Amino acid sequence: LIAVSKTKPLSLIREAYDAGQRHFGENYLKELILKSNSPDMAELCPDIKWHYIGSFQKKMASMLMRVSNLYMLETLSGSIEADAVNSRWKAPEPLKVLVQVNTSGEECKSGIKPEECSALVKHINTNCPKLKLAGLMTIGAPGHDYTSGPNPDFQLLFNCRKNVCSELGLNENDLELSMGMSCDYEQAVSVSFFIYFLYKTPAY
Repeated sequence: LIAVSKTKPLSLIREAYDAGQRHFGENYLKELILKSNSPDMAELCPDIKWHYIGSFQKKMASMLMRVSNLYMLETLSGSIEADAVNSRWKAPEPLKVLVQVNTSGEECKSGIKPEECSALVKHINTNCPKLKLAGLMTIGAPGHDYTSGPNPDFQLLFNCRKNVCSELGLNENDLELSMGMSCDYEQAVSVSFFIYFLYKTPAY
């Protein structure tokens, strides 16, 4: 689980860190830069792992490089954006990235269409050696009635991974799934356990 720490003070982040939380997500890049470069963070939370989970555009690539302890970019949604990050990343280890998939089809949400997923994954694996494709992510439409069954957006993301791996000859175990927000993370976890026990493949 990633603790979303946007707008939260460093004192609360440290409290969660001291309780064992290591992965923190930030929606606003400027805020992430300030927090990650805080001397207090470096001293008190030395192995914190920052995830950028906000909307990402090509013009933000240079700013992203100013984040300290950046663990993952979760909202990569195009080859242009991938190339921009790849050309600027200077760390010895590749940056982990997730491909954002717009499973709900909402115009207000970022992310590629499910049918475009394989092409972007192939582009990253072929042309972006400084990036490490960690998996796929989605937000999903809000307000799903769970009395009618699991969220179809979460199930669609699972199918996207299955199709991508089939088309590109990849191992499903190598691609994690990131899905769910504060209001529905429990349902996302439930879907993940169902997927794992049914298909023996991980979904995070």
